[in-house]
Amino acid sequence: MKEREQLAKTLKPQWVWAIALGSAIGWGAFVQPSVWMGGSGPLGAIIGFSIGAALMMIIAVSYGFLIENFPVSGGEFAYAFIGFGRNHAYIAGWFLVLGYTCIVALNASALALVLKYIFPAVAEQGFMYNVAGWDVYFVEVVIASVALIVFAYMNMRGANLSGKIQFIFVIFMIIGVLFLFVGAILHPDTSFSNLQPLYNPDISSWSSIILIVAIAPWAFVGFDNVPQAAEEFNFSPKKGFMLIIFSLICAGLIYVLMITATALAMPWQELVDSQPKWGTGDAMSGLFGNWGILILAIALCMGVFTGLNGFFVSSSRLLFAMGRAKIIPSVFGKLHSQYKTPYAGIVFTCVVCLITPWFGRQVLTWVVNMSSVGVTIAYIYTCVVAYKLFKWSRESYNPIQGFSAVTAPFKKAFSMVGALTGAVFLGLLLIPSSPAFMGVPSLIALFIWIALGVVFYLIKGPEFRKIPKDELEYLILGARQGDEAEKSG
Repeated sequence: MKEREQLAKTLKPQWVWAIALGSAIGWGAFVQPSVWMGGSGPLGAIIGFSIGAALMMIIAVSYGFLIENFPVSGGEFAYAFIGFGRNHAYIAGWFLVLGYTCIVALNASALALVLKYIFPAVAEQGFMYNVAGWDVYFVEVVIASVALIVFAYMNMRGANLSGKIQFIFVIFMIIGVLFLFVGAILHPDTSFSNLQPLYNPDISSWSSIILIVAIAPWAFVGFDNVPQAAEEFNFSPKKGFMLIIFSLICAGLIYVLMITATALAMPWQELVDSQPKWGTGDAMSGLFGNWGILILAIALCMGVFTGLNGFFVSSSRLLFAMGRAKIIPSVFGKLHSQYKTPYAGIVFTCVVCLITPWFGRQVLTWVVNMSSVGVTIAYIYTCVVAYKLFKWSRESYNPIQGFSAVTAPFKKAFSMVGALTGAVFLGLLLIPSSPAFMGVPSLIALFIWIALGVVFYLIKGPEFRKIPKDELEYLILGARQGDEAEKSG
């Protein structure tokens, strides 16, 4: 059996935490607070994000267990294989490839939006055409394309470089958020009375909260980048769970602090009624002038940069794992001769994303909304596999042969709740009457992607199914050291 390629263990704990947090916080935390308050009110939005973070932590219990026991690239792709076999691994991987790639593209286009908000005269140069109501400008396409190429190059140079840069970006982002929040609290012109009414007066307080909880998978997606990088940990995989939890706590706090800072600046209903292009930008400029806009813009750019970098890491590692398993062309499973990085996945992600700015952000948003379904399906797979590996008691039957089960009734309960939570989120995305329904264009895009997946599997599937189970297990999970003695916990 040919020796499988393996990534070097170069990622430090703080870098992995930064990958998770930076991927979860994008441009939305700095641009959308006025939109969220318009639908839910300040307290409704704050409680909604807090509940969303808590629900993600429940799901994270399953991720932590599987990272500790299976620290390999591929994440949910590998977990679906463990629990359900190669066909389910393909399904999980197919959806995740789209999800991660789309988020890279979305972050690149968000960088162009930043310039459009701050310097519209510069960004809106070279009008080309209109797609689905969105004007496409040549300058915006150039900005997004340059960002994609730069971050692809940095990732090509190695996880060491991308990890360091990610950590630096995250620290600058946090400093910016803290400055704006503390500044808003201490500013003589701000008042907590500006938060009244606490909820959207047009709907119930419960509905106000649910509107935000429904977008939790989108708001916190990024913590699941940790398992994609697990093969490169230079520390014990046991720390993976706490790194995810810490990143979710920090992400939840950043959302809360930015909503609060925006609401303190002026009566929130007045801000919403003015229909601003950038509500938080107007609020911060009103308090701090140009310095407020500058600090907000820096924090926003750091959020976009960390999303670009973090999902470049994840998409390339997922493609590497699938290439190594021979489910996609084997070139994806090879490492760069000099930098030892999954270069094919990085180049593929960059090339695909370079196409997207030409279609405009509206079309990209349809695809990204659709890809949220795939990410949610990955959450469900992870929780169900963990549920199958946990046991209620020592005498319980282990449904996955060949893998040691763990007696952990509380964790088994958490994994069950996590799977049910994922199912609820999936329903919220797919049910037309839901507040988080992704929309008809996104639903059409979903059916197209599923059809493409079926066609690709009909072509590649026969070869993939011929790989012996032991060989495939080795390619996806690495060398087995022998089952450990049954644990209790």
